[in-house]
Amino acid sequence: MGDFDFLLGHWHVDNLRLRKRLQNNTDWESFEATQHNVALPGAIGNLDDYIAESWRPGFVGMSLRLFNPQTALWSIYWLDNVNAGLNPAGVLLPPVVGRFSHGVGVFECDDELDGRPIRMRYTWSDITPDSARWEQAISPDRGDTWEMNWRMTFRRTAGA
Repeated sequence: MGDFDFLLGHWHVDNLRLRKRLQNNTDWESFEATQHNVALPGAIGNLDDYIAESWRPGFVGMSLRLFNPQTALWSIYWLDNVNAGLNPAGVLLPPVVGRFSHGVGVFECDDELDGRPIRMRYTWSDITPDSARWEQAISPDRGDTWEMNWRMTFRRTAGA
């Protein structure tokens, strides 16, 4: 249940993001963001805000992480002020689901990119009390090959 306790608090986030996905693109953009993470009541998980004003003014994102004690799996939902993390019918988009093993967290789900099916993976690694790394990768072939398209490097800050 405490796998994500390291993430509680305030963070500065350095982002490196591939501009076009699954197009043999090598054009990366870099930008900064801030994040504040808080625990949910009853130790059921945590949530954070993600603000990247220099990347997209007015953009706000949020991660909702929920722990299922029956399966020992985490479900991570991404929400933002573009589509609220909802499909056209108003239902939450599928979460990435997974767990930590030996200090590395891997979370996956089936998703869609430009109308075609993909496999999505989030990986948490290099975790210390004051830093962490998150990467997003996608696979067009059910996980045979992966394209890493977003890396966030977290540095703890004193907070707001």
